[in-house]
Parts: sequence; structure tokens; C-alpha cells
Amino acid sequence: MHFISEDLEDYVANHSENEPELLAKLNKETHQKILQPRMLSGHFQGRVLSMLSKIIRPIHILEIGTYTGYAALCLAEGLPENGTLDTIDIEEELVDFQKKYFDASPWSTQIIQHLGDAIEIIPTLNKKFDLVFIDADKENYVNYFHLIVPMMNKGGIILSDNVLWSGKVLEEVKANDMSTQVLLEYNKLLKEDPRVETVLLPIRDGLTVSRVL
Repeated sequence: MHFISEDLEDYVANHSENEPELLAKLNKETHQKILQPRMLSGHFQGRVLSMLSKIIRPIHILEIGTYTGYAALCLAEGLPENGTLDTIDIEEELVDFQKKYFDASPWSTQIIQHLGDAIEIIPTLNKKFDLVFIDADKENYVNYFHLIVPMMNKGGIILSDNVLWSGKVLEEVKANDMSTQVLLEYNKLLKEDPRVETVLLPIRDGLTVSRVL
């Protein structure tokens, strides 16, 4: 997932906003106790998510793929007092871990956890979203996108993570590699769909910013 040197990544992080104390604790505990800690957004990408949310000032945020809650807390930094963040994950064993950090944050009453299949949960959310972060199973990215676009306010932003997929998008795709196949389809969709305008940022493992027209 390193597209620039680690030394340069460290320089970038060191010259960006500091990682908040609560998130540093979450980061550390995730690496100590949870499988696949590389899935964590981490300091630099987290500050990018925070900055984008603060610029957008969303009333309603949707996150697909909570993991341990790091990105959710970063996105919540841009919420006004009447704002909400719905976050969906399918891993039951992570719910209490997430909740511990959500409850310790200033946004404990604004973050709404959902456990289950996002494809089933998203249509039940009776909201218009200003900001969506897609960071779940790659095989469903296209499905999530088509579900979400009609639920977005005009000018709303869809952020999509891992769209460079460790550089696999440039390699010959193996027949059984569904994740890469779908991500290639998804990246093409974001470029060509007339409902959005898109820029793909080479941040960490690739972050796409799509604005709903």
C-alpha cells in the first residue's frame, strides 16, 4: 500500500495535523488486539477524512464498513450539533470495540451503529446524505454506489477507499480475483457516470472523491 517511500510518508504525516489522542489510543489498541490492522485508516488518511468533512459540513454522513471506528470518528469531526453519522458493519465481534471509542468521543449521541448486510440496511435509512464513505467489501462497491446515489443531496460527496488496491489495478487480473475485477469496473463507473464528477487521489491505497451533480 506504499506508493511513495515510507520516509516521504512520514514527512507528510509529520507536517499534517497531529493525530488526536483518542484516535491514537484506538490506533494502538487495534494493532494490539484486532486482526488485519492495516485496514485502519490511520493518522494521515484520517486527517484527510477529517478535513474533507469539516469543509463539507455534512448534516448526515453514511459510512459503509466501520471496522474499529477510526474513520467514523474522523468523519464525525465535521458534524454540526444536529448532524448524524450512520455506520454499517457486518462483524458482530467489533461492535463493542467500536462503541467503547464512540462513547468516549464528543459524538457519542450522533453516531448510529448498524450491524448486518449493508445492501439490506442502506434502503431502510430514511435520510438524504451529504457525505458517504465506502470502505467495505470490494465486491459490492458498484452495488453500494447505485444504492447510494439516489439517497444523496445534490453536491454531496462520495468517498471510496482502496480504489488502487495495492497497485493491482495495473496488473493482469487473475480469474478468481473478484475484488480487483470489481474495482476496475467501479473506477470506470465513477469516471463515466454522468451523475457524478470524480477525482482519484493517490492517498494511501487510493481514495476517490466523487461529487453528486
